[in-house]
Amino acid sequence: MPNKIHVNFDLCESNAVCMALAPAVFDVDDRGYLNLLTEDVTPENAAEVEEAITQCPRQAISLKPA
Repeated sequence: MPNKIHVNFDLCESNAVCMALAPAVFDVDDRGYLNLLTEDVTPENAAEVEEAITQCPRQAISLKPA
């Protein structure tokens, strides 16, 4: 069963590191809030998602079982 992307918005500072690494998955809107564009980890975005998880300064991104 594939994993889903999870963002702990209590930790997230919306600093856009994840958006820079995976723009098809993460977006910071005009108000400065992070939006998750998809929860799905796919073969096309898996490497970018893993890098976003690793690089998140607040460790707010994780994978959860679907």
